[in-house]
Amino acid sequence: MRQNPERRTALLDAAIEVLAREGSRGLTLRAVDTEAGVPPGTATNYFANRAQMLGQVMHRVHERLAPDEAQLARTLRRPPSRELVVTLMHELMGRVRRDRSSHLAMLEMRLEATRRPELQAELARAFGAELEANVEFHLGAGLPGDRKSVVVLYLAMLGMIVDDLTVPDVLAPYGPDALVDEVVARILPARASRSRRRPT
Repeated sequence: MRQNPERRTALLDAAIEVLAREGSRGLTLRAVDTEAGVPPGTATNYFANRAQMLGQVMHRVHERLAPDEAQLARTLRRPPSRELVVTLMHELMGRVRRDRSSHLAMLEMRLEATRRPELQAELARAFGAELEANVEFHLGAGLPGDRKSVVVLYLAMLGMIVDDLTVPDVLAPYGPDALVDEVVARILPARASRSRRRPT
């Protein structure tokens, strides 16, 4: 059966909205049809089952959350420094707030993975590859810090993102934007390395 790539993407975007709003238990093929505004049974033409749809949702979320290449290129015109990392982290938080549904959907998938070993394995591969790519990007751009610094920064920002998405009042007294500055300042040294490495 021929499938329409645009329709598939629309169904995956609908699945992300259902996950974000209703949680993993609310994610059914019928609910996706309703959210997408398509005839009942449409999703079954694209996904053999809910598990297959979840795997494709994960890849769609990564597509949606990827930084805009042109914006990233403009940001990276600046000299490598701790201040540049601060800018990159603020841009990350901006993407989180513009697409809350994708991040909430990913949190739901993390919870689902605690009950589904096959999904846990898939998420572990995807997140592991993403973390390694972040480390290589950071080091390749000549930004300050070593591999462990980047991992600690990843963990700190992930914690901030979770609270910002789920219980923002916890961070409100401290000023989330100011906390981003503080996180980077406490984790990374002030100066970048003198020799700028190129990505491999």
